[in-house]
Amino acid sequence: MQAILFFVVFAVLPAVIFASSAQKAAVHFKVIAAGNAGQIMRSYAPKARFQRIGGPLDGAYAGKAAIRRVGSTFAKANTPLKVHTAKLKTRANPKGAAVTAHVIFQGKSAIKVRYGLPYRGGRIVDEVWQVEPKLAMKAG
Repeated sequence: MQAILFFVVFAVLPAVIFASSAQKAAVHFKVIAAGNAGQIMRSYAPKARFQRIGGPLDGAYAGKAAIRRVGSTFAKANTPLKVHTAKLKTRANPKGAAVTAHVIFQGKSAIKVRYGLPYRGGRIVDEVWQVEPKLAMKAG
């Protein structure tokens, strides 16, 4: 038991705490695809905003409660999904980081998204989904 605790404290926990913004974004996409609302919400800053541009959930959502509602609606209608990511790029400075990516959530149909995730203090402060039906990604 002590060996397991030692492993979690000194190996797993630092990896999660000090994960790069790109790593956090990749995990965020996978958690969305799985529809795990509780885990999704841990990524957001308290006053985060979510902009969904296009699609049936088009709109602006402010605060974690509103983001949870729209995320739950999306999950109920679409999950489980497979996720494919391309062109994941990160730009960072001492104040925070911004991650952009092309993401396809694949289920009954493909939900193609241009994604933007600004981070401050390791948490998402704004999330932008631009639904892009013509988004093309190379296989692989």
